[in-house]
Amino acid sequence: MSSKKNKDVAASLDEQQFQTAGQVYLRLLSYVKPYWFYFSLSILGFIIFAGSQPAFAVLMEYLINAIPKNDPSDRWLIPVWLMSIFAVRGLGHFIGSYYSSRVSLAIVHTLRTQLFNQLTKMPGYYFDNNNSGHLISRITFNVTQVTGAATEAFKVIVREGFTVIGLLGYLFYQDWKLTLIFLGVGPLIGVLVWQVGLRLRRLSAKVQGSMGDVTHIASEMINGYRVMRSFGGQAYESKRFDDASTKNTKQNLKIVTTSAINTPVIQFLVAGAMGFVMFLALTYMGTSDPGAFVAYITAAGLMPKPVRQLSEVNSTIQKGIAAANTIFMQLDEKVEVDSGSHVTTRVRGELNIKHLNFSYDGENAVLKDINLHIKPGQTVALVGRSGSGKTTLASLIPRFYQHADGDILLDDVPIQDYTLASLRDQIALVSQQVTLFNDTVYNNIAYGTLSDAPEEAVVAAAKAAHALEFINDMPEGLQTLIGEDGVRLSGGQRQRLAIARALLKDAPLLILDEATSALDTESERGIQEALEAVMKNRTTLVIAHRLTTIENAHHIVVMDAGKIVEQGNHQSLIALRGYYAKLHAMQFEEETE
Repeated sequence: MSSKKNKDVAASLDEQQFQTAGQVYLRLLSYVKPYWFYFSLSILGFIIFAGSQPAFAVLMEYLINAIPKNDPSDRWLIPVWLMSIFAVRGLGHFIGSYYSSRVSLAIVHTLRTQLFNQLTKMPGYYFDNNNSGHLISRITFNVTQVTGAATEAFKVIVREGFTVIGLLGYLFYQDWKLTLIFLGVGPLIGVLVWQVGLRLRRLSAKVQGSMGDVTHIASEMINGYRVMRSFGGQAYESKRFDDASTKNTKQNLKIVTTSAINTPVIQFLVAGAMGFVMFLALTYMGTSDPGAFVAYITAAGLMPKPVRQLSEVNSTIQKGIAAANTIFMQLDEKVEVDSGSHVTTRVRGELNIKHLNFSYDGENAVLKDINLHIKPGQTVALVGRSGSGKTTLASLIPRFYQHADGDILLDDVPIQDYTLASLRDQIALVSQQVTLFNDTVYNNIAYGTLSDAPEEAVVAAAKAAHALEFINDMPEGLQTLIGEDGVRLSGGQRQRLAIARALLKDAPLLILDEATSALDTESERGIQEALEAVMKNRTTLVIAHRLTTIENAHHIVVMDAGKIVEQGNHQSLIALRGYYAKLHAMQFEEETE
């Protein structure tokens, strides 16, 4: 009884998956609508191609009947007829293939850009929960799988499908009774294709997952090659990659094996049906009309090839459906919530945080009852141990994460009421982890909405960040390419470009998250002077590890375990002889040593 129940459940799941696959494919085909004209042309071309197949069978009938007559006119008519069939066939194939490829490649381009554009709008937690390798794999590998389903599979289905329809129409015209017998094998082929399709779709989903692992491991190794070589991780990384690639290879082999078994079995079923039909045709047709007999057998003989191609394309379709499913799952993810309507040109910069609590997972609190008032133009420093919640607090202000408990007010307006674009226009951010792009120095400073800034302003920002000192020494100055993530620059140089970018934005709120951490002491002093000049009349939130850099801050907030444990200026906190005083004393001893 239990076994029967399990089988029923499995059958129900398979049926559900099949229906889901149909919905996915229909959704994929909905992308054809903008290109309906080209799509119609491709179908017309394949109809022309399919019509040439029965025409060849008709030619064979005419040829067999013409041989006994030996009419001189047939000597040139038959070759011309043959050449015309192949000319029309070639024209139909070109029209169908060209326009179907044009449509399918446009679909792939649309899907790829939709995926990329959606990633630019996803909330922070989405990137925290999904590794970059799998996200990149969807845009590259998964989309190529959809290309197969939308290009090659579509061409084969339409071309060979119309060919089968044309040949069947001719066979019915010649002898409908024999043709019905020939079609008796159809249900068997249908069941086989359906079962194989379910297995191929499951395997394809596993292949795409394993390919994401391959991409992720390769990406990690490339980005962290210095650490790998420093700590002798070559063997470890090679084994990780080998294991992931081996898993991907095994999954692909399972797909190849399933497809390889599927095709000959279908061919054998078709051959069996043909053999039986040929026996019946020899019995009932052969003696009365040799031409019709040969034409019928010719048309029947042309059937296995398109049927075989249709069965083989099932593998490509299932791969495409599995890939499209993962793509649509990502496209259906909710983007950043932007329900605000408040727009402002420039805020005064007053921040008021009231009873703020925050948790990444909904269970473990990272921030606990934070209350903080920052006046316009004030410089407030957040200090504390690693993991105390400083960066999390700073990340909530530009709404990289959405808080649900407590209030963050900017100029007495809840930050949720601002549009995301308007809110983030008010904030310039320099983080410890500098992000640069494989572009020129100029474009890395004048990035995004700053791209229209005049060159004089870009030069002034670079100078204020003490970046011109090394930029002028570069081969092409501001137009020098700096490589992927600024690989050709030192840590301090990369940090200075990030600071120059923030200075160019000239936002009323400035967030410095360990902004000078990658600089040597001498460079830090120079940039600190520039930053202090920029901080004037600008609300600044500084997250600092070196306490000596924030001694002149208007207000210092000491955090520990997600709570504010001390507040005040440098002198009052030192006099308090509490948490801040201990941290300061420890750092002073380290620097002295």
